[in-house]
Amino acid sequence: MSKEILNVKQRFGLVGNSIGIERAIITALQVAPTDMSVLIVGESGTGKEMFPKIIHQYSARKHQQYIAVNCGAIPEGTIDSELFGHEKGAFTGAIDSRKGYFEVADGGTIFLDEVGELPLQTQVRLLRILETGEYMRVGSSKMLKTNVRIVAATNANFENAIREGKFREDLFYRLNTVPIKLPALRERKEDIYALFTRFASDSAEKYKFEPIRLTPEALQIVEKYRWPGNIRQLKNVVEQMSIIERDRMLTPDKLVNYLPEINVGNLPTLSNVGREGESHSEREILFKVLFDMRKEIRELRQMVYTLMDNRGNIATPYVAEPELMEHVHHNLPAKPMEPTIFRPTVQPEPASNKGSIIEDTEEIQEESFSLIDKEKEMIKLALDKHDGKRKLAAEELGISERTLYRKIKEYDIN
Repeated sequence: MSKEILNVKQRFGLVGNSIGIERAIITALQVAPTDMSVLIVGESGTGKEMFPKIIHQYSARKHQQYIAVNCGAIPEGTIDSELFGHEKGAFTGAIDSRKGYFEVADGGTIFLDEVGELPLQTQVRLLRILETGEYMRVGSSKMLKTNVRIVAATNANFENAIREGKFREDLFYRLNTVPIKLPALRERKEDIYALFTRFASDSAEKYKFEPIRLTPEALQIVEKYRWPGNIRQLKNVVEQMSIIERDRMLTPDKLVNYLPEINVGNLPTLSNVGREGESHSEREILFKVLFDMRKEIRELRQMVYTLMDNRGNIATPYVAEPELMEHVHHNLPAKPMEPTIFRPTVQPEPASNKGSIIEDTEEIQEESFSLIDKEKEMIKLALDKHDGKRKLAAEELGISERTLYRKIKEYDIN
């Protein structure tokens, strides 16, 4: 079997020795001699379109027609006509009869890519073909027969589609007689270097350049990158670097322009380099906590300014707004602020005392401008006002009771 797998890889240009890809090849070879329908499942860009060709070429149908149909690229109004054909006058623009793919590929194989995009009406017609081999052209009442092997592929979640009523459950089980799952590129990291080398060599031959190469550090980054677009993305990135980069030895700093970070919702993502022990979900939780803390800091800042204004103190922020927002955005403490010194003020000369100037001065004082001190002071005032009732104090401060409880513990407020 290993020799046969090697022949398949060479014939169809498959690269890699990971367990997942070799298991998929073995399954395709085993099911090929039969007429069983096959469902190929995998993320977009994993190379699903290669396996129907393998199944067809290693079957008894290899000398018959092979047709690949992208179900998601055909408009809903014409998909039935494309698949099953139509009679003259069946609809506006049908100036002549036309054979559909199932009639043209009789005796051969049809590959239905993105089968999850089929309309429900078309799914009913397809189910009938799978069960009896019978179908009718659009606009005809004559029953036709076809002997076609169906291989389907999708990157959709069929469980969700069935639950939402977008895909028939009975059709799913008929298509899923033999499932073949293709692993994502991040699940076959040991194949990434071989794929990179292959694409670099192909690009060099195509554009008459020297092949690009990776330093050990750059290779480590490439292997740990998640590759959301899988093999298709890797190929595109290699072609871009082959054309744009003049230095054929790529270092990590050059990869930054080609490997964008993946966002989870609106949260930033950390690079996976040097973080093998930390799972992706753990990082999501960490960033959610940090963003919640940033929101609470912003709320407390606004609350402090409001309460200080109500007490008749200085109501404007102690730090310029853009600067403070920048510090909060980066989850860093604000820079220490210089104490404000109140300067002497000169009272206007009374009308009855012309000739003498009465100067009224204020005492120069230095006040603590620490946001933490002001926050503690406001919390204590709110608690005193409501006799220690935290719920009422939290409402007064405009924060949640959970946040208030955490602040009390943090500042050791009795």
